[in-house]
This record gives sequence, structure tokens and C-alpha cells, in this order.
Amino acid sequence: MTTPTITPTPPDAIPVPARTFIRVVEVWRPDPAQTLLECAGGLYGSAAGFGAATGSMCFGRGEGLPGQAWEQGRPIVLKRFEGSYFRRTRAAQAEGLTCGIALPIFDGDRLNAVLVIFCGDDEAHAGAIEVWRNEPPSPELTLDDGYYGTTGDAFEYMSRRIAFRKGTGLPGLAWQSGAPVFFPDLGRGGRFLRADGAVKVGINRGFALPCASRGPDQFVLAFLSALATPIVRRFESWVPDDDGASLRRMEGFCEIAGALTRGAEGPVLAAGTGVIAAALAQAVPILTERLAAEPGVCGQAADEAGATSLAAIPVLTQGRVVAVVGWYF
Repeated sequence: MTTPTITPTPPDAIPVPARTFIRVVEVWRPDPAQTLLECAGGLYGSAAGFGAATGSMCFGRGEGLPGQAWEQGRPIVLKRFEGSYFRRTRAAQAEGLTCGIALPIFDGDRLNAVLVIFCGDDEAHAGAIEVWRNEPPSPELTLDDGYYGTTGDAFEYMSRRIAFRKGTGLPGLAWQSGAPVFFPDLGRGGRFLRADGAVKVGINRGFALPCASRGPDQFVLAFLSALATPIVRRFESWVPDDDGASLRRMEGFCEIAGALTRGAEGPVLAAGTGVIAAALAQAVPILTERLAAEPGVCGQAADEAGATSLAAIPVLTQGRVVAVVGWYF
């Protein structure tokens, strides 16, 4: 995966982010009969009331946000809870959650899990979530849907009228590589094609993730956020070796420690070591709120990032896990 050169920033020069753009993460998995989605865990942070409202809920195909992603077989952005099919509107509003994203994890036509992400914004937050879509035989990605919160109309207008070919811009690089791509500074290097518009609304970081779908169309999910409300506290991308016996960290960025060692020099995790390796082995997202107990570099990361929880998200291509993304909160 091609990544930009990053100049490390001294840890004492970076303020600790009070809140991340991603506020809540849930994993929903199908029951053995593949008829219902059941909650397999959630990271709720300060939104404990929303977690309590989830309780023992379950969703069939087409029911609620997880069920819609299952039924449609593609990532979904829900920009407004009120008046929609969403079933926890009051609890979400009480916690300041303003949008939801559902990412189905498919192995061929079989659903492994649905990852559901909730974000919030106010006047102090700048950020966006975008779903980019390629419909063969078109050679381009175009915006399928997006949530732009308080970023203003100009940036959304620009985004809805741009297209990306493979290897072009943040979505195009994720599409070409089939792997996660992170830009720590969208205004540097000229690789983010909407840099001027992003800077004007305070957006400076970008993360794109290729998404498996049930049909022929291909999707890329992109998160754009501001310095004061980063996407997560720390981002890592781990790639398995050929036999799956270990994973190597190929890219990473910490809001506290700055750039992380990556590529051939990155640290290694053995198979069966913590939630990153578990996500590789099971091909489903794995969550933990016991981050300090994680072995090796993942446990060390908790101290560096001031993080307490971790979401490990597998990226599948043609039924094979090609990378595991680590999001630290």
C-alpha cells in the first residue's frame, strides 16, 4: 500500500483529544440459523445510556440500521434518525449521536457481521462520512451517499460532483490497493483532490476503507475529521503474512505520539495474540474494553494514546482477510 511520508510530531506538542469523531462502535453477528442479527459487543464510551438502550435487541433482514445493511448487502449511511427505520432514536439523540454507518462484512455471499458506527457533531466538530461507489463497467468511483454535518454546503457540493479513478485521491487509493489508506494531513502533498475545500471547513485527516459487498459494485468508506475531533485516538493497519502465522503493522498514526514505525520495520504480532489476531482468525470485527491487558505493542499503545478500548476490523477481499484495522478510543 502506498502511503505519504509523515514527519513525526513530538508527543508534548500534541494536545490530548477530548472526543473522537467516532463516538460508538457496535458489532452485530448473525445467529446460527442466519435469520437474526444479535449484538456481539459495543464500545459506548460516554454514551452509556445508548448502550443500555441496546439491551438484548436483535434485527432481522431489513430491520433497523444493521438489518438494512444486511438486506441491501452494502455499506449504508443514515444521516437522520428521526422518522427513519432507526429503532433507538431517543437514546441516540440523548447522547448527541447524529448519524450512523453500517458496514456489512461479507465472505462471498455469506454475512459474517455488521459493524455499526455512530458519530456526533456540533459547532465545534468538523467531519464527514462518505460512501464511494463503482458500478461496473464504469472506471470511476462516485459519491453514493455522505454525511457532512456542520461542514457547510460548499464541501458537500464539491464532493457530489467529483469522481475518482483507481489510484487517484483518498478513495481511489483505497480502491486500487484493496487496503486501508490514511492521510494525516489532507493539505499536504497534493494527493487529496479536495484539499482547499477541506482546509476551509477545518478538515485535516482522512481515512478510507475498501468494503466488500454482496453484488458486483465496489465500495469505499471514507472518514474525514478535524484536529480537535480526530477520527480515533490511534489508527493502525496490520497485514498478515502468507501463511497467516503473524501480522506486521504496515501503517499507523497516533494523535498523541505522532507517526508510527511502519512497513518492513513495523512490529509483529503472532497468530492468537490479542484482538487484532482474533479479527484475522475469525474474519469478524472484535472489540475490547480491556486494552491495557492486550499483549505486546497493542497494550503499549494504550499508554501512548491514552486509550482504553480497541476495535479490530478485518478487511476482506475475495473471502480472504488482507488487513486488520485497529481503531483505538
